[in-house]
Amino acid sequence: MSFQVEGKIAVVTGGSSGIGLAVVEILVAEGARVAWCGRNPERLAQSKDYILEKFPQADIFVQPCNVLDKEDVERFAQQVNAAFGGIDLLINNAGQGRVSNFENTQDEDWIKEIELKYFSVLYPVKAFLPQLKCSQHASITNVNSLLALQPEPHMIATSSARAALLNLTHSLAHEFSQFHIRVNSILLGMVESAQWKRRYQERTDRDISWEDWTANIAKKRGIPMRRLGKPEEPAHALVFLASPLASYTTGATIDVSGGFNKHL
Repeated sequence: MSFQVEGKIAVVTGGSSGIGLAVVEILVAEGARVAWCGRNPERLAQSKDYILEKFPQADIFVQPCNVLDKEDVERFAQQVNAAFGGIDLLINNAGQGRVSNFENTQDEDWIKEIELKYFSVLYPVKAFLPQLKCSQHASITNVNSLLALQPEPHMIATSSARAALLNLTHSLAHEFSQFHIRVNSILLGMVESAQWKRRYQERTDRDISWEDWTANIAKKRGIPMRRLGKPEEPAHALVFLASPLASYTTGATIDVSGGFNKHL
């Protein structure tokens, strides 16, 4: 089944690796015109080369951008508008979590988590809103975490910031309905990432395979599917919510946690 995004214009923040790059690849494969950004110019260039090697005819725009810099994001939005003449789909892909409990989380750490999880969405939404208002198929889709509903004591700052993002997403869904802009999110569980790859390289048991190592983590954490998610799995959920296939869905979340959720 097609995601019905052929010819649609999509923007993906944090698109140079992991889930973001998986989203870019799906969108390009489906015939969308895609712009994406990232903070690391070298990794961004590698992602562009990767996409063009697989899809030589892809209609893409790639630009370094720090989504925590308001002026940088506004400049990126202007560049995308100049390149494509507007956008239809905005997919916000926020950063990693912080491991700390209440006692060892400093005041500045709380502020940094709010900034990363909240303003990495607010700035792109504000910058691209005028373009989204002009689209007939407008949607905003945010990458969030299961922590928003299921906080962890060892990730207290990230959990509270994720809850704020969930609240914001729901509020924007209601406010933006007047502009025919849908706003949704996914709630991530544990997904394979560069962070997990680094930990695997630092493992003490040098004989254990990546598959067995990650399966052991999933078992210890109590993930019913007994494995970590792969980047393309949340990416498919994101593209679905962003696409016209979800045309009557707004203010919703899709749980992508392998059954790790413990709430109804």
